[in-house]
Amino acid sequence: MRLYLKFVAMHLKRSMAYKQSFFMSTLGQFLISFSAFLSMWFLLSRFGTVGGYTLGECMLCAGVTLSGFSLAECFFRGFDRFSGIVKSAGFDRVMLRPRGLMLQVLCDDIEFARLGKLIQSIVMLAWGVARSPVAWTPWRALVLLLMVAGGTVIFAALFILYAALCFFTLEGLEVVNIFTHGMREYGVYPLDVYGGGILKFCTFVIPYALFQYYPLMALLGRTEHWFLGLMPMLTPLFLIPCAALWQIGVRRYKSAGS
Repeated sequence: MRLYLKFVAMHLKRSMAYKQSFFMSTLGQFLISFSAFLSMWFLLSRFGTVGGYTLGECMLCAGVTLSGFSLAECFFRGFDRFSGIVKSAGFDRVMLRPRGLMLQVLCDDIEFARLGKLIQSIVMLAWGVARSPVAWTPWRALVLLLMVAGGTVIFAALFILYAALCFFTLEGLEVVNIFTHGMREYGVYPLDVYGGGILKFCTFVIPYALFQYYPLMALLGRTEHWFLGLMPMLTPLFLIPCAALWQIGVRRYKSAGS
């Protein structure tokens, strides 16, 4: 952890070397992601509800999903750009260093400008907290924090999965973006609005529902099963198959660089 914090400080110092560029990039990330807020605002201002969910409830859901994605994208950026490391034989250098491989890839790139998206997601989350019909208690506040943490874990695991596939394909598979950037777009609404099939897929295959749908139902009082609020605690289990595929890829790795 001490080594990781040193890398975080180095990347922050690098980002702040050109302060105006950093703040403009952060502002750009904020404005680009602000379109999600506007689209929800215009849609629900016209129709009132989506799948029975009000604007405040959808904003709460969107804030959770976007916060988790933004945190994972910022601090797990090294896995997202891993295909370039493999193609340039940069992973050869990683394997020669006396530190864990995943730690080195994790520390390879931390893009603080991506925090602009996090700021925008926090704005949406605050809006949802204020406008949703939830009677907030310490228990519900804890559930909300678990949802954001669970979302970060799921998206981080997907970035690791993307990096693991690069061992077999060299090029990053764009299809994985369906489950990362795609979920960022479609996860702004509760998953049951897309139908039962999608909800089952997001429960048993890629478990977005563990941090998004089920605890949200507990927050909104749409279920009597209070323990659904603890479902985000199961999200680290998804790291197991992703890390296992990574280890398989490491064992079969052959240098691809020149």
